[in-house]
Amino acid sequence: MKFNTKTIHGGQSPDKAYGSVMPPIYQTSTYAQTTPGGHKGYEYSRTHNPTRDALEKSFASIENGHYGLAFGSGLAAIDAVVKLLQPGDEVVSTNDLYGGTYRLFTKVFEKFQIKFQFIGMENADQIEQHITPKTKLIWVETPTNPMLSIIDIKAVSAIAKKHGILLAVDNTFATPYLQQPLDLGADIVMHSATKYLGGHSDVVMGALAVKDKGLADQLYFIQNASGAVCGPQDSFLVLRGVKTLHVRMQRHCENGRVVATFLQQHPKVEKVYWPGLVTHPNHEIAVDQMNDFGGMLSFTTKGNNYEETIKVVERLKVFTLAESLGGVESLAGHPASMTHASIPKEVRVKTGVLDSLIRLSVGIEDADDLMADLKQALES
Repeated sequence: MKFNTKTIHGGQSPDKAYGSVMPPIYQTSTYAQTTPGGHKGYEYSRTHNPTRDALEKSFASIENGHYGLAFGSGLAAIDAVVKLLQPGDEVVSTNDLYGGTYRLFTKVFEKFQIKFQFIGMENADQIEQHITPKTKLIWVETPTNPMLSIIDIKAVSAIAKKHGILLAVDNTFATPYLQQPLDLGADIVMHSATKYLGGHSDVVMGALAVKDKGLADQLYFIQNASGAVCGPQDSFLVLRGVKTLHVRMQRHCENGRVVATFLQQHPKVEKVYWPGLVTHPNHEIAVDQMNDFGGMLSFTTKGNNYEETIKVVERLKVFTLAESLGGVESLAGHPASMTHASIPKEVRVKTGVLDSLIRLSVGIEDADDLMADLKQALES
């Protein structure tokens, strides 16, 4: 089954009760039993729920995995992965990553004696020098948030396998439409399903997909024991969103290309970060491991002036100034004061998150309207 078909049919079957094409919303916390332990596969909705099960099967299918898990948020999914570790273990992580991930690693898990190293991974050959006998996990974002850095998943996978280390890839920006990390050698793929998988800015959710049953069993145990699951209503919404992922991503990519090209030529723009540009670092790796280059991009305004940059995002009218990304509507953000404010400034600046950086989530509106909006905001 090819990808466009998987988004609609992958892991799905008509509801057994009445043949419903869409899985019903099973809005229940518990299930009747005929005798203790005698039930129809469901006993309590923290552990299993038919609507969530349908969504988790969809997650596994579109990522070419065998097992999928849905969580109450992307951070809850990341939390479950780190809970595979023990005190004293070490993690090598991308240095340019979502601020919430950095906060979870440093403010929550470091207190439990898990050590994190944040390094540049654009050159995979430099990763191995940071691995010790205590390293148990490599955490990768690619493209990264917000600098859109590209990391060679195959190369990192080879290093991880050489040392017997788990490799987890945050695939939120790319989505499985553009990139499938499990096929490139990753052990775990993670999504903030709030973003492109849901696609309509109306739900908060996280997702994991894996191929290995033993690893899946560990994660299912953590999911149930910690209880950070999503509800049936949210499961229904994201399952509906996944069914249009492929057609939405086509337009995100088309508009992303138009906007990136426009900004690259604008006299008030210093630099544009979008993997599809031939000048983008590791562009050739993006060509190799991605099917297209997505709708996420960042750019800096000339002069690196905080006040002027804020004025630009405040003047936008079609782009909405807001947190998050991946919805049908175009969003703009100022990472230094919004999504990445939890990262100390000196750390942000080292990875390129300057006060003049603006991140765009290019939606599926008419590209001419998006360019006109950026033009007036930059030139007012």
